[in-house]
Amino acid sequence: MTDLRRYAWLSVAAAIATILLKGAAWWMTGSVGLLSDAIESFVNLAGALMALWMLTLAAQPADEKHPHGHGKAEYFSSAFEGFLILVAAVSIAWTAIDRLMHPQALDALGPGLMVSVVASAINFAAATVLLRAGRSHGSITLEADAHHLMTDVWTSGGVILGVGLVWLSGWNWLDPAIALLVAANIVWTGWQLMHRSTAGLMDVSLPAEKLDLIRQQLARYAAEGIGYHALRTRQAGRQSFVSLHVLVPGQWSVQQGHDWAERIESDLRDIIPHCHVTTHLEPADDPRSMEDQGLDRPAP
Repeated sequence: MTDLRRYAWLSVAAAIATILLKGAAWWMTGSVGLLSDAIESFVNLAGALMALWMLTLAAQPADEKHPHGHGKAEYFSSAFEGFLILVAAVSIAWTAIDRLMHPQALDALGPGLMVSVVASAINFAAATVLLRAGRSHGSITLEADAHHLMTDVWTSGGVILGVGLVWLSGWNWLDPAIALLVAANIVWTGWQLMHRSTAGLMDVSLPAEKLDLIRQQLARYAAEGIGYHALRTRQAGRQSFVSLHVLVPGQWSVQQGHDWAERIESDLRDIIPHCHVTTHLEPADDPRSMEDQGLDRPAP
């Protein structure tokens, strides 16, 4: 598999750069909205470092204690990042409420806003690269990091707009009010990441579109007298697992049945990247072959 750690290093570099830039913007302006943006960049850094660690662990080959590999380590990374986002949201909300109760005028808004725009551009570029890599390689860690960075871009845009309105209108209460909206938005992002990570740790099946591809491929063997049941799938980071019972004519030789099972496994690996396929061969005309139909699940 492709080593994805270089993308995690890109995320680390982007987080450090935006921390410095957004911190400078807050220091110049005193804006609690820009402070909330800077705090979220610390979350980005922690998440990127966790992603780097988990991608390193997930890349290790299977061993005696982990025969299915270490792919699920990626879910710990996205869950951890989701938790950090929730912590950041509480911190932002606390600071914003205090500023609502004790309003302060903002300074040097023009230069501060320009610095924040540069930081947002860095996040947008990094998020685009990470999202493309995450989808291409099936990495929930990179996708989670990308979605978080892209959320940061949108929240930064809101903060910049709000601080700009304060600059034009003189309504200082807009600054902490927008910071509270930022906190609410990143709570939603954190919840989504944690929910998706929990689903992965609970052995969620492959997405409906991939299941459809598998069923369409298996249906092509019906003309050869080959059926199937007990199709089960699960996702573990980038690795997919598919198991099924293959039903073949009872008069076939072991070699003939084995050859078709190997062909089916190869065809499924071709349509589902990073897929491990396990087949169990059964004679279609033996009633005992149908005793395990309870393993079948309705199509989603």
